[in-house]
Amino acid sequence: MALETILLAVGHGDRDRIDRLAEETIDVAGPAGARVVIGHVFTEAEYEDTIDNLEFDRDAENLSADAVAARHATIRELQKHFEDAGVGYDVRGAVGEHGKSIVELAKDVKADRVVVGGRRRSPAGKAVFGSVAQEVMLSSPCPVTFVRADTN
Repeated sequence: MALETILLAVGHGDRDRIDRLAEETIDVAGPAGARVVIGHVFTEAEYEDTIDNLEFDRDAENLSADAVAARHATIRELQKHFEDAGVGYDVRGAVGEHGKSIVELAKDVKADRVVVGGRRRSPAGKAVFGSVAQEVMLSSPCPVTFVRADTN
């Protein structure tokens, strides 16, 4: 099976692992010649807060999830990494539950691989707070690469 499309799922908690997520994705996408879809999923509240924080003109500007994601600082950092590495990319945004929306985005872009970040959690922590990465790993239509946050 050819590796043509990689979905790099990025969320509000990934700011501290942007370099690592980019590096791991480039290590796979570069040699395979795959295109990366940088996907950012917002909850409704995160979406509204981001529109306000980025000072979108609600009357004049495109407020699609794709447009809002493309202006997000984390996404712009990732774009620079991919441009520097010569890896092609697109930006997609979605509004909804993080895990479910990432899985839907993977299906929509026909991803051959999903890259998702996370941190170590105890089984009790996962049970109480849930785990986006775990939901993606269990429900994704394709293999998932989990990039764990640095533990130092």
